[in-house]
Amino acid sequence: MFLSFEGVDGSGKTTQASLLAEALRADGREVVATREPGGTRLGEEVRELLLEGVEMSAWAETTLFAAARAELAERVIAPALAAGNDVVCDRYIDSSLAYQGIARGLGLERVLELNLTVTNGLLPDRTFLVLVDPGVAFERTKRSDRIELEGEAFHRAVDEAYRSLAEMFPERITTVDGNRPAEEVAEEIRGRLRELS
Repeated sequence: MFLSFEGVDGSGKTTQASLLAEALRADGREVVATREPGGTRLGEEVRELLLEGVEMSAWAETTLFAAARAELAERVIAPALAAGNDVVCDRYIDSSLAYQGIARGLGLERVLELNLTVTNGLLPDRTFLVLVDPGVAFERTKRSDRIELEGEAFHRAVDEAYRSLAEMFPERITTVDGNRPAEEVAEEIRGRLRELS
């Protein structure tokens, strides 16, 4: 099973990804937990460039994310799934659709096509979108990387983009209210996952 977590910076998605990976392991499942960008040597180098590096055009940003994702899909996710393991990924294709495709105005279809090509069409079985008020999420972030330093208006645009994606892909994206204590959110996610089994 391939599961991903999405949400604006400060939504709590990283916490929820970690809690689900722990819960699946506690159930005796083999779990590969990874993140984007990252998860491979190349991915971590690209992460540093994207988040700590120089200013770049929207398409340069998009293709760098896609390069890191291609490496992660081929070297980590696909082999783990082939071995019968579960994969829990903190961000995946939907991040690029929300941030670059919609919020940066590059076009949903164009960014989706690029990412489906580089990942061989590998999509999560289920994506959990952790929704919180974007103003609250913005206040939670340390604003230490290049994308987090974007203004609140950009983060609100990303939140709207994610909500649009959930409406476009309801068979794959499940929204959860992240305005509650982390363990309560995690319990709901585990319940939703049991419903899918």
